[in-house]
Amino acid sequence: MYETPAELDALQELLDASLSGATSHLRSIINAERSLTADQLTQVLTGMRTLALSTVTAHGEPRISGVDGHFLHGKWHFGTARTAAKARHLAARPAASAAHMAGEDLGVFTHGTVEILNPADGEPAADWPDLLAYFKDFYGADAFDWERDIVYFRLHPHWMTVFAPDFAKLLADRKA
Repeated sequence: MYETPAELDALQELLDASLSGATSHLRSIINAERSLTADQLTQVLTGMRTLALSTVTAHGEPRISGVDGHFLHGKWHFGTARTAAKARHLAARPAASAAHMAGEDLGVFTHGTVEILNPADGEPAADWPDLLAYFKDFYGADAFDWERDIVYFRLHPHWMTVFAPDFAKLLADRKA
């Protein structure tokens, strides 16, 4: 867990507001008994989690692809090649959706706006040095040319819901 108490509070407020504003259909599937608190979610979403990331082309056509997602400070962080279509889409149109699903045990669904953490030209995010250290530790310091090859994004969520019918099973699976 990398979240501060304030980040956990903000995440909990987001989860609560998202679910309370959801349609009755969604609330029939995701409710307090089949969801997680912010604290529980950060216990479950450790390490790398595969995300289905949705972007939009210049013609308004949806595109979906997979990325390595890292849930840090209550937000998804992910990278891709600077030359990838999704990198161009996000630079031009920063709205994005991401989903992480683990069978029928966990679904985390997020809509928001991305921030480029390490732009090719311009100032990196203030916390980029700490994030870069985390990514280098995770992938290996020599895995990429970190300045030229890879662009990293942070998804600032404005909506997020979690489906998780059995928190204890998720914790047991994580430890196995």
